[in-house]
Amino acid sequence: MSTAPARNWDHAVVTGGAGFVGSHLCTALLDSGTAVTCVDDFSTGLPENVAALLDRPGFTLVRADVSEGLTVERPPDLVLHFASPASPADYLRLPLHTMETGSLGTRNALELAHDSGARFLLASTSEIYGDPQQNPQNERYWGNVNPVGPRSVYDEAKRFGEALTTAHAETHGTDTGIVRLFNTYGPRMRGHDGRAVPTFVRQALDGEPLTVTGDGRQTRSLCYVDDTVRGILAAAAHGMRGPVNIGNPTEITMLELARLVIELTGSRSQIRFVGRPTDDPAVRCPDITLARDKLAWEPRVSAEEGLRHTITWFRDQATATAGR
Repeated sequence: MSTAPARNWDHAVVTGGAGFVGSHLCTALLDSGTAVTCVDDFSTGLPENVAALLDRPGFTLVRADVSEGLTVERPPDLVLHFASPASPADYLRLPLHTMETGSLGTRNALELAHDSGARFLLASTSEIYGDPQQNPQNERYWGNVNPVGPRSVYDEAKRFGEALTTAHAETHGTDTGIVRLFNTYGPRMRGHDGRAVPTFVRQALDGEPLTVTGDGRQTRSLCYVDDTVRGILAAAAHGMRGPVNIGNPTEITMLELARLVIELTGSRSQIRFVGRPTDDPAVRCPDITLARDKLAWEPRVSAEEGLRHTITWFRDQATATAGR
């Protein structure tokens, strides 16, 4: 296993920086001494995700839609392109915006990086593998995606973003990298965003039935957000072009996840089976050999520990809301 390289950044631009993963990235970069410009149009990101950062030295918040242009006052040496609706509830509500962010937004972020001589990192997704016929999925697998299905607005936006990033590097010599993120979860997720972890946690804490789709045997690989952020920054520092999978190789079925959330919350909720969405993947599991070998990275946080942190955060949010 190679040693993960260290690299200090002077100024990073994080698009989608008020989103779930983006806001954690902004915090981690500031903690490391990097100045951060957070760019977000707040179509899905939340002001409260970065509220605690507003008074920190080196933090700048810019409200803008990256698909319409990307201009910052100070040239960056790192551009992390994380702008995009990422949950089913969001990209199904904002299909054209999702595709514009993945195409025009990616190009604008790439041009900012190129013009500034900055390192560029694209946040791609395990969804580019579609409903995979290979498990686990490694970076050489091309995937099994329905290009006209309901999920295609997100899947194809990310696939196009990868192609555009690669073409920009080959044509202009832009220093680019691609990370494919697998099922990240943790504090700052929204309870109604349609993803399994926040949905189950919200339902369990509210005493509602946990809605498991299909027979619940479909799998996901849950990666706690702190682990994901470490992997992202390791990929940025390494300089590898990628793509590289960043995720937890431990699979869990949705039925197992629902039962674990009920156990950890102490809820009396029951499980209710509902219809499975169109093109919902049957399996999802990353092969992280490349990340282990090149980045010296692998996840550290177990599903139980990560879920406990997430449940505590949701409880605290509910208490704070009730006290207003």
